[in-house]
Amino acid sequence: MSYTKKREYVAGAFFLIVGLGYLYLTSGIPRKQFIDAAFVPYVLAFTMCLLGVLQLRAAYKLPVSEQAGEKDTADYRTVWKTLGLIVAYAAFLEPVGFPVMTVVYLFLQFIVLTPRDKKISYPMYGVIAVMTSAIVYLTFRQAFDMMLPVGLMSGLIE
Repeated sequence: MSYTKKREYVAGAFFLIVGLGYLYLTSGIPRKQFIDAAFVPYVLAFTMCLLGVLQLRAAYKLPVSEQAGEKDTADYRTVWKTLGLIVAYAAFLEPVGFPVMTVVYLFLQFIVLTPRDKKISYPMYGVIAVMTSAIVYLTFRQAFDMMLPVGLMSGLIE
């Protein structure tokens, strides 16, 4: 079995095991109605399990190639940049606030994930980041009546 196929099996098994563990932990949350505090954890757990199964299925369908010296094409720099952005987002979310940090995070993440051979579209990334942040914030505030951290914008937002 090739290195790539083994790696895909491991990734699928990992997601499935984590999803099942998360599903088990979520089952301990008391249910009051269909949409309550346990709804999103259940959705996330089922989604993670589904992704694990789909990953295992995709790994099974990969052609068997026993090529010696198979090259690892993973871009670890992008992974480390993404992890750094996630840590920075979590660290500054409370003091800076959800709206601003989400715009900054999404904008930078779009840049990190843009392939090297593609031109970075700063205006488009900025518009998408601002709109996404506003829609998510307003959805949580108006539809779910939940306040997300506003940080620096505390004087502008109720």
